[in-house]
Amino acid sequence: MLAPNSTVAAAASNADVIAHRRTLWRWHFYAGLFVMPLLLVLAITGTIYCFQPQIEPLLYRDRMVVADTHGPQLSRDVLLAKAAASEPRGAVPTLAQIETDRTRSAEFVFRLPSGESESVYVNPYDGAVLGTLSVEHRLMKQVRNLHRGLMLGKTGELLMELAGCWTLVMIGTGIALWWPDRENARKGGVWLPRLSLAGRAWWRDLHAVGGIWLAAGALFFVLSGLPWSGSWGKEFKALATSASLGYPKGAWGKAHVQSTAPGAATKPADEHAMHGMSMKMDDLPLKQTPWAVGATTVPHSAEQPAPAARVSLDDVVALAAKQGVADDYGIALPDSPTGVYTVSYFPADPRGERTLHIDQYSGGVLSDIGYASYGRVAQWISYGTSLHMGRYFGLANQIVCSAISLGLAALAVTGFVMWMKRRPARALGAPARPVRRPPMRVWRGGLALIGVIFPLMGATMLAVWCFDRLAFGTKRALA
Repeated sequence: MLAPNSTVAAAASNADVIAHRRTLWRWHFYAGLFVMPLLLVLAITGTIYCFQPQIEPLLYRDRMVVADTHGPQLSRDVLLAKAAASEPRGAVPTLAQIETDRTRSAEFVFRLPSGESESVYVNPYDGAVLGTLSVEHRLMKQVRNLHRGLMLGKTGELLMELAGCWTLVMIGTGIALWWPDRENARKGGVWLPRLSLAGRAWWRDLHAVGGIWLAAGALFFVLSGLPWSGSWGKEFKALATSASLGYPKGAWGKAHVQSTAPGAATKPADEHAMHGMSMKMDDLPLKQTPWAVGATTVPHSAEQPAPAARVSLDDVVALAAKQGVADDYGIALPDSPTGVYTVSYFPADPRGERTLHIDQYSGGVLSDIGYASYGRVAQWISYGTSLHMGRYFGLANQIVCSAISLGLAALAVTGFVMWMKRRPARALGAPARPVRRPPMRVWRGGLALIGVIFPLMGATMLAVWCFDRLAFGTKRALA
């Protein structure tokens, strides 16, 4: 028989455990309430975008796919001229997409007088224009915009960034709530759901067990996606750069990424030169740009006395091939007398990433940035990006990413069902605060650290805390 003091101590310990668990449940609830709808959007759009290489050639087969005649192909310059002739007056060529697959059409992007852009597809064997596609309104562009920012611009990007941050809280608290003690482990429902259960308990098992199997994948998706976010991602790039862990050395306008005419160093830069020097890689009309070079400065060509001959597109393709860039890459075309050709190679294996800036008059390589010159953080992010997009190990990578994404969507659905089953009519149904306030110093310190690392999330955590105190300050659990 327990002594009175032992009984009191045991009761206090049990109350602490209950209070600790209920507090975690409240955090998990609030995180899930915000994340659930956005998680559904991220999961569905991420799965669709993952299969872009297969979907687009099927969807736009009449423009993207041609019959291989086994004959010679026209030069890139001739094909570009054919595409330009089909465009309205004032259209400016901005991008050439290079592929060696003989069953794919040649693709060129033009900026229209309206400000929008469209791709023109040309048969590489006879020069026939096969059709056009709006860059801004094509399906995969819309899917990508939904995935990154709900098609709401900066506001949407911030919401998706917050969704990623709060997913970290949801993962951490979810694992803690799942973590079994010896008694619960014997009851089952730890690694496999107990399908014999019914009602809310069945949904809870499905949610908890599914969540623990998907936790690692969800954590990877968040950590590999946040560096691309519109707000925190940009700040993270700047921090990585200052610590020499992000961009390659010399990528911020040092000697080897510039080109100036002999004797021109003392002359004031003209308007075009300043424009060229201020432009960033992310400003170029490229389909994909490696994270490590996204905010690097684009160099400029030395302006020549008119008329000056521009290096042909075919010469740029040949030069890129000599540098080891042979297939499936984009060439941003010069848009001013001081512009450059920019070759951007974004392969499935990040070790092959390459960015070349080429003088439009001399054909000289002004800058050559490869994976080996990235900082350590940028190299990790390059691998994370390739895996996140389902590119690194082909179809198997796409299937794994899709399984994780759709699994996370299923977790959102099961969480919603559980909420509906326990939510009182006309009430939010948030778990009540426990009477006892457990210390939870490690958890509070961890949340504070996340709030410091992600300031936007820190602000929302403070807002949730204030809202909870104001709206439910007097409601406490009895245990």
